[in-house]
Amino acid sequence: MLPADGRFGSGPSKVREDQVGALARQGRNLLGTSHRQAPVKDMVGRIRTGLAEFFETPDGYEILLGMGGATTFWDAAAFGLVQEKAQHATFGEFGAKFASVTNKAPFLAPSTIHSSEPGTRAEVVAEDGVDVYAWPHNETSTGVMAPVKRPDGMDRPQVGADGALILVDATSAAGGAAVDLSETDVYYFSPQKNFASDGGLWLGAFSPAAIERIEQIGASDRWIPESLALTAAVENSRKNQTLNTPGLAGLVMLEDQVRWLNEQGGMAWAAARTRQSSDLVYAWAEASEFATPFVARPEDRSTVVATVDFDDAVDAAAIASTLRAHGVVDVEPYRKLGRNQLRIATFTAVEPDDVSALLACIDLIVEQL
Repeated sequence: MLPADGRFGSGPSKVREDQVGALARQGRNLLGTSHRQAPVKDMVGRIRTGLAEFFETPDGYEILLGMGGATTFWDAAAFGLVQEKAQHATFGEFGAKFASVTNKAPFLAPSTIHSSEPGTRAEVVAEDGVDVYAWPHNETSTGVMAPVKRPDGMDRPQVGADGALILVDATSAAGGAAVDLSETDVYYFSPQKNFASDGGLWLGAFSPAAIERIEQIGASDRWIPESLALTAAVENSRKNQTLNTPGLAGLVMLEDQVRWLNEQGGMAWAAARTRQSSDLVYAWAEASEFATPFVARPEDRSTVVATVDFDDAVDAAAIASTLRAHGVVDVEPYRKLGRNQLRIATFTAVEPDDVSALLACIDLIVEQL
């Protein structure tokens, strides 16, 4: 009754066997070679083209990439995208971390931060003087998902005109949730979730207005460390390379996953698949006598990271430990929440049938506790 594959971690995520096979197939020609030469640059070009196809990018949007993951991108964004002041909606650990970066930056005004309790969702509000609005599409720590939409009354910024940018952290949503990129200016992510690759990179879809902002700040007298300069990311991405040496294994796995997603049907297929899996979890929890969805409002529940609370009489940690002993791993809750909870990733690589098997295993374990 065990799942065929027992990996349900919220990051790093399950990697498909074909992705591992891609390492074997391409490793002899790519691993250990220069990232400045055609074979690797061509692969990066295919990744950028494949992501543009997957996201159905609007005219003028560019896929950029850089080193360091989303955590590094927060620092780069503070230096290279926020002119004076940012506003954040935070409803979990990762949105709060980005808010802390811009709020503490000595060259920026203090940020406006709208926060909510774990399991609920905060929203940004139009405000004079704010030139960047930021929030997560999906909060990995709590399993709350937020709409990707410009605040009411805010038009899409035009090149050559003033306007606020929308920055959306899509690390655990990208590749598994539908999005209209015209509602954002930077939709950025690390590839270790739905894209089932290694961490250490950030990627994103950037609007023409965002690229113009990068160029404006880059030409100003603001000091920006070279490794965090988004002008360097623009320049190098257009050459299908990164500023410094990337992990080629991660790029190989990312390319294979992007190709697979597009072959299956692209964003619409991926979003339907993750919703199918997450709906299984929520329906099970709602029907359970000992479990409930952590996120109370159905419209706020994530389709890619499902969080479930357990009654005090049932020890969720014991469930996770028993599952781990049988090869079903990484369903523990986010460590800082401190809840009697399981967190189940339903990323695109996870088979819905394996989710069903996992839920049956949990029922059996609870019977025997």
